[in-house]
Amino acid sequence: MTLATYICYIQRVTLFLEAFQNREENARKRQRGNAMNRTFFLAVTVFLAGVFLVAPAVSGEKKRPVTVGSKIDTEGALLGQMIILMLEKSGLATENRTEFGPTPIVRKAIISGEIDIYPEYTGNGAFFFSGQDPALWKDHAKAYEKVKQLDYEQNHLVWLTAAPANNTWALAVRGDMAEKARLATLSEFADYVNGGGKVKLAACEEFVTREDALPAFQATYGFKIADDQMIVFSGCNTAQTEKAAAEGTSGVNTAMAFGTDGALSALGLVVLKDTKGVQPVYAPTPVVREAVLEQHPEIEKILAPVFKGLDQETLQRLNSQIAIGGEGADTVAREYLLEQGLL
Repeated sequence: MTLATYICYIQRVTLFLEAFQNREENARKRQRGNAMNRTFFLAVTVFLAGVFLVAPAVSGEKKRPVTVGSKIDTEGALLGQMIILMLEKSGLATENRTEFGPTPIVRKAIISGEIDIYPEYTGNGAFFFSGQDPALWKDHAKAYEKVKQLDYEQNHLVWLTAAPANNTWALAVRGDMAEKARLATLSEFADYVNGGGKVKLAACEEFVTREDALPAFQATYGFKIADDQMIVFSGCNTAQTEKAAAEGTSGVNTAMAFGTDGALSALGLVVLKDTKGVQPVYAPTPVVREAVLEQHPEIEKILAPVFKGLDQETLQRLNSQIAIGGEGADTVAREYLLEQGLL
């Protein structure tokens, strides 16, 4: 019902009450009941006006599109498009804000209400919430339960169903470099760097500056890559960093990578094994504002089967279609969901 309809209805009710009031006044002139009737009339009119004027605002809030965001990377765009497609299939209007920015920008946006839902990673709980046992972030189930608890308590954000995949930070080197220097692990890479081996790293600012990313690798394995040995991009798009390493752009031979990247083998890059278990488990998970989930509780069931099916191999394949095949994230997302019978 529109606001104009509500106003018309109020006017009709008012006319009815006025007629009733006039009749009562004629029948009981100069009686004490007149004051009571007038009070009743005013109270009912104000009450009805309040109810009907507030109702459209509430209705409009429920119809507000769900704003879907994501980070600036291949997988973020892919998962964001999956969320959009599934919500729209279920009849929910959406606003596309995928590839919104790096982690700090996206987090600020969802906490402020600028976006409503986006795909995040459980391991980032170590970055969001200090003072926790570092070991728990390396366990898929424990990390999920802890970040789910803390984010709800502190930010009223709800973590939905997590994927089984692990999209952890990694370092990858050119295949010819790995073969020549016999590099397979980060320990061997550390020896290579400390021995004066030539290194030029392509990475994003977040990877370079976050304590749980490159600084954690360097501290644990005992090596140091200087600023002049790095090319730093603003967005954490590994398609960019891996391409730079594969093509040797500006002497780059080492790249920031993610565990679910599908381009690594196709580009001839070798992921260095983290034998000391530095990195947490990064399970992709949709995170939604509590207020939005209360309005649309069906979102949890809508997205659960999608994320349950996203294992390591599946995400590597889909990411490869985007990074190597050149397909759009929306196209790859749609085809996958149709293939799985979810659309």
